[in-house]
Amino acid sequence: MDDLDALLRQLARVPAPPGLASMEDRVFARLNTRTAARAGLGLSIGTVAAALIMGVAGSVPASASFASPLAPLGPSSPLAPSTLLMGAP
Repeated sequence: MDDLDALLRQLARVPAPPGLASMEDRVFARLNTRTAARAGLGLSIGTVAAALIMGVAGSVPASASFASPLAPLGPSSPLAPSTLLMGAP
């Protein structure tokens, strides 16, 4: 750990490069030009179209669904052993 502390003290004594002071302004300027170039009319039209399609699709009534009969182990069969043995003594 002492080596790391010594290296950090040595780094703190070194003067900062001259281009470092204006680096933040240059980065923010490039970010602003990229976002302005990307956001255009096409993105707005695509967003509006997607919202309209989702709204129309959501307003269409769903088709009627019919409930199937409840049979936990498959369809009811008249030849199942439990139905055949009911009348046996």
